[in-house]
Amino acid sequence: MLRGHTSYEDEVRHFRWDVPEKYNIGVDVCDKWADIDPAQMAMIHEHRDGSVVRMTFGELRRRSNQAANCLRARGIERGSRVAILLAQSPQTAIAHIAAFKVGAISVPLFSLFGEEALEYRLRDSGASVLVTDAAGLQKVAGIRERLPDLRSILVTESIENSVTAVEGFDSALDAEADAYEPVVTNADDPAVIIYTSGTTGKPKGALHGHRVLLGHLPGVEMSHGGAVRRGDIFWTPADWAWIGGLLDVLLPALHHGVTIVSRRFEKFDAAAAFDLMSRHGVTHVFLPPTALKMLRTEKSPRERWKLSLRSIASGGESLGAELLSWGKEALGATINEFYGQTECNMVVSSCGNWFAARPGAIGRAAPGHDVRVVDDQGTEVEVNEIGNIAIRSPDPVMFLGYWNNPLATREKFAGDFLLTGDLGRMDADGFIHYVGRNDDVITSAGYRIGPGPIEDCLLGHPAVRLVAVVGVPDPERTEIVKACVVLADGFSASDALTKELQDHVRMRLAAHEYPRLVEYMESLPMTSTGKLIRRELRNR
Repeated sequence: MLRGHTSYEDEVRHFRWDVPEKYNIGVDVCDKWADIDPAQMAMIHEHRDGSVVRMTFGELRRRSNQAANCLRARGIERGSRVAILLAQSPQTAIAHIAAFKVGAISVPLFSLFGEEALEYRLRDSGASVLVTDAAGLQKVAGIRERLPDLRSILVTESIENSVTAVEGFDSALDAEADAYEPVVTNADDPAVIIYTSGTTGKPKGALHGHRVLLGHLPGVEMSHGGAVRRGDIFWTPADWAWIGGLLDVLLPALHHGVTIVSRRFEKFDAAAAFDLMSRHGVTHVFLPPTALKMLRTEKSPRERWKLSLRSIASGGESLGAELLSWGKEALGATINEFYGQTECNMVVSSCGNWFAARPGAIGRAAPGHDVRVVDDQGTEVEVNEIGNIAIRSPDPVMFLGYWNNPLATREKFAGDFLLTGDLGRMDADGFIHYVGRNDDVITSAGYRIGPGPIEDCLLGHPAVRLVAVVGVPDPERTEIVKACVVLADGFSASDALTKELQDHVRMRLAAHEYPRLVEYMESLPMTSTGKLIRRELRNR
């Protein structure tokens, strides 16, 4: 999308969107390159045992065509939802691409989600096919009868088939033809639903059209120095179930015809990450700030590992000047910070090749995006005045709306602007300085966590009468989740109960959302109308 100019000002001045009326992500990231050079390497996947599988664009087309035929045979058509509960793997990419080719809507699901989180998302999306692994099947088996729309489950690992309508993913694909004519889709046709946490109520499904990938490209390219070229090799530890992994790394890399490295780490390990980047010659990475902080614990990495890094992008939390300085010295590449959210992503970025990072600023608007700071009515505020970080509509990267939630969609906008929910200020040179959230979303290790689902989950435990969840500052994770609990009659505080409550959330909701801190209180601060004053708990 970018034109290759050597200055930010020239790039912005000459930028024009090129979004065709007819556009399909699956064709763009797979078939386009398979036609040009089927032997071009698309993916390098490293298994847990260290064995490596390589997949060319030709093989990716063949396998995704078989998957498309497989989905069609199981009733998937234009507009159907296909849920994908998998970690980084070739099967994850194949399933998404196949869904796009069919004209269906993919629904990425995080592999650490528990039963409650999965049940809500599968029910709300109305997914009729689920692609998962053995661990995912085990979770879904317990809620299967409460998912009337889910007709078929395809499992990527060997299992003992004890669940109705369960098939092996690879064997199901093997039975299908490897030719498929992709459905012709418009750029605005729905392509993917990514669920995002909110402050109250249930998670909301951000519905994006096929154009969302094109909308990401200027910000992705800007965060990687202004260009992506053949021969580059991308990797991120971020799960592909989130927008940061799927649309900041996997799909943009395949769009550009460059190789993506995939590897599932049970837990991020700095030395193992350096080993992986060294072994596969990774040139471009997206590293969340928490991962950067963990990498920093390894001394003299360029002396211990042969690194080929040319570009490092990071986002999700604010980076300090000290971390940016360390990255240049220890990794030999500039860390470019970027900003966005699930509903409208990659709209702001730094770019060391274009301008020096400004302390305290998250960057400038990526070419093609009109990012402003506005008041609650959508009126632009003065320079350096704090307001809402907002993006002018329409914008190719902007979501189509919340799935099944038109009211929440309307509330996301003020006038011509989508409000991100973040507060910031813009200086005279267009640098945006992040101030904080204007709601109660918790930012922890790169994840945005809404307190509502955690509170609902904890209220399901008999020991909990009232609960409020807030974020607490943490030097490594930015924030950690804290639960303030008022106990029900007959229960008393103890370390054993704390662990029980933590496990209750970890197993039912998600492993990354459990409260690392639990404080037992006699009462919670409330307004005269009975509304929780979460701010008072945070201020404590």
